[in-house]
This record gives sequence, C-alpha cells and structure tokens, in this order.
Amino acid sequence: MTDSMLRIHFTARDMENIRIAQQPDPLWELVCAVCRLSSGQGPLVFGRWRRSVSERLLSEERTGFAVRFTQALVPTTGYIPDFLTPPVLGQGLSPALDRVQATPRERLLRDLRQFAEIRPVPGWVTHPGGSAGAFAASLVTALESSFRALLAPYWAHVRSAVGNDVALRSHDLLERGTGALLGGLRPWARWNAPVLEVDYPCERDLHLEGRGLLLVPSYFCWRRPTSLADPGLDPVLVYPVAKSPLDLVRARDERLERLLGRTRSAVLMDVARHSGRTTTEVAQSLGIAPPSVSYQIGVLRDGGLIISRRDGKYVLHLATALARGLLDRSGV
Repeated sequence: MTDSMLRIHFTARDMENIRIAQQPDPLWELVCAVCRLSSGQGPLVFGRWRRSVSERLLSEERTGFAVRFTQALVPTTGYIPDFLTPPVLGQGLSPALDRVQATPRERLLRDLRQFAEIRPVPGWVTHPGGSAGAFAASLVTALESSFRALLAPYWAHVRSAVGNDVALRSHDLLERGTGALLGGLRPWARWNAPVLEVDYPCERDLHLEGRGLLLVPSYFCWRRPTSLADPGLDPVLVYPVAKSPLDLVRARDERLERLLGRTRSAVLMDVARHSGRTTTEVAQSLGIAPPSVSYQIGVLRDGGLIISRRDGKYVLHLATALARGLLDRSGV
C-alpha cells in the first residue's frame, strides 16, 4: 500500500449492510477504461487493446470525437465528476445512461465547476452551450459511443472476470462473514476493524454512518480502488479484479465463436465456469433474453455439450466432459 489512503469507517450497522455488485457496472467500467486508454498503464494486460482501440478511433471520426468528449471529463488521476457514475443498478447500459441524462441541473453544474477548479478544461465543459439538459444529452451520446468502441467487443469477458470475483467474495461472506470479506481485499486494502484502509491517491476519511458499503468489482480498474468524491452520496468502492490480457482472451473466444457462433459459445462458456447454472442466471450474466438462452442450451444439450438436471424447483445446466475438452483445446 502507498502512504496515502482512504479510511472507510464502519459501524455495527454498516457491517450488516455490505453488498457486492453481481455484475460489472457499465459506466464505472467505462470511466476506468477511458483512464486506461489515456494513461498507458498495464501494458501487458491492456496494451493490445489500447492499440486496437486507437486504430479504430483514427479511422472512425465520429467515434473518435465521442471518446475525446468523454476523455475531457475523465482525467487519468484526480477528481472525476460524480454524475458520470450514478448509483449502480445492475440493469445494463441504457438505464445507467438514463440516470446520467436525468442528473439535476444544480448537481451537473456543481460537479463541472468542481472539476474545472482542478484542471484546465474546454469552455464547453465549464459553460455548456444551451441548456444543461442539452449538454447531458450530448454527453450521453458520447458515453454510449465510447462504450461501444472501448468495451462492447470485450464485454462478455469483463462479465466473466467480474463473475468469478463475485463468486469468491460471496463465498467468503457466506462462509466466514463480513470480516473475512473485507480482510480478503488485500493487497490494496487492509481491514483494521472498524476501519478499512484503502490504497488511494490522497488522504481521505469516509464515515459510512449506517449507510453500508457497495463493493463494485471492475475489470478496467487498475492497481488501486476508486470511489465517489461526494461523501454524501451512497458509499461505493470500486476495486480491481484478477484479469488476463484482453488480446489473448479475444483470440481464444474468436476460435470458439467460429465453431459454435457468438451467442452459443458465450452460453457454453458461462455454463462451464460454474457448477450448475439456471437459464435465468445465464441470461442475466450475458444480457441475453431468457427464451434465446433456453434455445441455445437446447441446441448445446442436443449436441452433447450440456446436460440438465432438476434440483428442487430449479433446472441446472452443466457442461459435459466433451464440452470441457472442447474448451481446453480452444484455449478458453
């Protein structure tokens, strides 16, 4: 840990209200991805991704403008306006963007003024032309285009990496309690009850005061966690998950996609990573409609790659030995 830290102060009530986001938050991932694009950090993990994205932005003028618009509000270090990352809903990109567009005018202008006090920014940031609503609409368009350019091609892997982390943290929470969960956040955080000491770029204290804490695992978060600047907002701690280089992941996934198709291969990989998945769980993990997942599972079951068995009121799907051999040969 560095000398600077964020100290998160817990009460007994806060210990009872620790939650873990069950899937990646698209706007937190986007903010972190924009930082990684600009900073050059993590060359082994993000290097090929960064070069691929940069080449695309050079060839697609409109997308390049959208990403530059977003970058103007997301520095590699320091304050990032809180309205860019509204409360985590777990419902995907569109609802999150709706929340950004619905940011109250006073909040929007206050965050922009605070941002401008710290670093030089274009005039349209500090004094957005037209109404605040029009600025928010333009921002949402830029965020959506940036997400599609930076994250959409890799989203299945981001979801998988986050899902693996959630499974580990949830196991700690269920088996050993909240102390073990918080203690397991090393090396970038240390649980010194009743305070969680977090590696952070500046000295700061956050008193939860009974509100609890939402832990948000993130693929593009790098080295140290991040949080909201305003202590009055719902407390959130975004932290990095274990990750593998995106270029290797992409190559492996593409080999399986050529064989089975994108949707079917995603369903098979999701099922194979767990010891029993319901259709609803797969649908939520991949962001695919349940009827489509049900159809793909049926095709995979007919092909001998998935078996299904009833467990109480649920039907659980599992990958067969044939499927696992196929995935091993594909390098997945």
